[in-house]
Amino acid sequence: MSGKKKVPRIDYNQHFDSRAYLKFFEVEPSMHGCLPFILRHLNNTFSSGNLKGKKLIDLGSGPTVHIIISASKYFEEIVASDLTSGSRKEIEKWLKKEEDCFNWRPFIEFVCEMEGRSRSPEEVEQRLRQIVQVLKCDVTLENPFHPLPMEPADCITCSLCLEGACEDEEEYDRAIGSIAALLKPGSSLVLTDTLNQSYAVMGPQRFDCLVLTQSLVEETLKGHGFSIKEFDTQPATELEKNYTDGDSFFYLVAQKTE
Repeated sequence: MSGKKKVPRIDYNQHFDSRAYLKFFEVEPSMHGCLPFILRHLNNTFSSGNLKGKKLIDLGSGPTVHIIISASKYFEEIVASDLTSGSRKEIEKWLKKEEDCFNWRPFIEFVCEMEGRSRSPEEVEQRLRQIVQVLKCDVTLENPFHPLPMEPADCITCSLCLEGACEDEEEYDRAIGSIAALLKPGSSLVLTDTLNQSYAVMGPQRFDCLVLTQSLVEETLKGHGFSIKEFDTQPATELEKNYTDGDSFFYLVAQKTE
């Protein structure tokens, strides 16, 4: 990995507007570009019964909970995490049912339909509020939860995070290494991100991104002892092209070597 081209470091706590980001979710889930693709894959992955256990960590949750809806059925505890205080506050507001919290019910209903209504939306919401805790994390650190120690998890999810957090390919490599260290041997990483994206726009702010290619992602994971079990892509829709130059989204499941 050359790592010669660096993405300018940005203070996400200062510039990332959690409310502006949540505006992307104010549409019917089935009409929201890449979200049906991601949510259907998550449902298929977790409903298979192969990924389950005591603890799941969602790294770089942003102000959202949609990534952990399907997984909530198969884990005893879930750690939602993000670098920015604004994003963590938005999740906590929803968990506490505060009056101005974001409405995730349409996404929960969407997932419940895919599950064949084996759970009601009310049951899912209650489950999430029982098992989710919110922590600060920085995926560029050797221990993303420093100074807190973190016991290895049974599964890690990470969505639309690393391309914005990492300055160059070396830092991306270190981030994947840190993620590997947070996983028990034989456990899985579920990773979703954007391919060939150099920037994303949220509200008035433009964020430069590390350009990820499929070969870079696969080679980095294999270099840290992961075996790739699934890699699927979907082209970016006109909706996504309004705020990113990425050409597609990927969904990946990788297993850490025993």
